[in-house]
Amino acid sequence: MAHEHHHTHEISKLNKAFIIGITLNLLFVIVEAGSGLYFGSLALLSDAGHNLSDVVSLILAMLAFRLAKIKPSGNYTYGYKKSTILVSLLNAIILLVAVGIIISESISKLRSPEAINGDAVAWVAGIGIVINAFTAYLFFKDKSKDLNVKGAYLHMAADTLVSVGVLVSGLIIRYTGWNIIDPVIGLVVSLIILISTWNLLHDSLRLSLDGVPGNVDIEKVKKLILNEPEVKGVHHLHIWAISTTQTALTAHIVVDSFAGIEDLKYRLKHRLEDANIQHATFETELPGEHCETDCCS
Repeated sequence: MAHEHHHTHEISKLNKAFIIGITLNLLFVIVEAGSGLYFGSLALLSDAGHNLSDVVSLILAMLAFRLAKIKPSGNYTYGYKKSTILVSLLNAIILLVAVGIIISESISKLRSPEAINGDAVAWVAGIGIVINAFTAYLFFKDKSKDLNVKGAYLHMAADTLVSVGVLVSGLIIRYTGWNIIDPVIGLVVSLIILISTWNLLHDSLRLSLDGVPGNVDIEKVKKLILNEPEVKGVHHLHIWAISTTQTALTAHIVVDSFAGIEDLKYRLKHRLEDANIQHATFETELPGEHCETDCCS
């Protein structure tokens, strides 16, 4: 019961963080896009578009958390928990698309640099740094617990880097008139975002394909099961993610006797929780018995 209360409190806190992040960034997008149009700054307009993609990502992530709380039904026996994985994958794709747009825009500017109002760019970018850094801070503590929170954090951290790049380019243009510095910094920032996004994309794809989650060591899980004196062997071990925060396991365990089997299963499930596996199901067999059918593979 205490664990359930703690989990509910964490979801409530994250929900509040998403609402604050969405509100602040949506307001900034309006200000940045308006400033870009007023001062004729393509850099501010493209950054506003990038920020808008992040607002959409935050909304999708919050929606996934809401869907994950829906109780299972006859047709969806796990509920909608898997939606958190699909959204994390979509978040990674959105980030990559945003990076592609920035790279394309930067290459275009390298070929034909445009005159930019350095002061206006620097001031608006400075506001963006404060808002994006604060939003990233809201997700920093929980970024290792959930892929969607990690995705939200990476989006905001990436935006902060973009805003820093825009601020630096604005100051350099203001004092030197080197308009070409803007696309150069844009390419550098894009490379940093690309590297940070790769891990999110890799983890999301792995979970989407029912791969073993990164926070689960399969060899450690095998040893943990085999450490029980009653267990003589384990096979057909499958571990996959139900959501970005919950992991399931099924396995066939070989025992000498079915006596006390329920107590054994209870102990195993309790120990597996420490290995980041919340849902475990065991099929028991006696020595010499072995499932050879495809359904057990």
